[in-house]
Amino acid sequence: MITLTTDFGQKDPFVGQVKGAIKTVNPEADIIDITHDITRHSIKEAAIVIGLSYKYFPPRTVHLVVVDPTVGSQRRPILVSTGEHYFVGPDNG
Repeated sequence: MITLTTDFGQKDPFVGQVKGAIKTVNPEADIIDITHDITRHSIKEAAIVIGLSYKYFPPRTVHLVVVDPTVGSQRRPILVSTGEHYFVGPDNG
């Protein structure tokens, strides 16, 4: 299972593009939207939302959180594991 939390909104094609990329790599992926309405570039808000949400998902869930002022840049990804959940996002500090 993969959850998505972003500041992309629903107006542009970005959420669909991310889902398409995930399905290209793993056609069987179960993708769940937490929200795409994080205030633009608000890393703190995203942390609060994912902190309140992740515990409702089964162990081994991957939580993809993309809230990045420089999205599309060469910023490297980061993976954090709690042992039961995996959190992936841009390394934005």
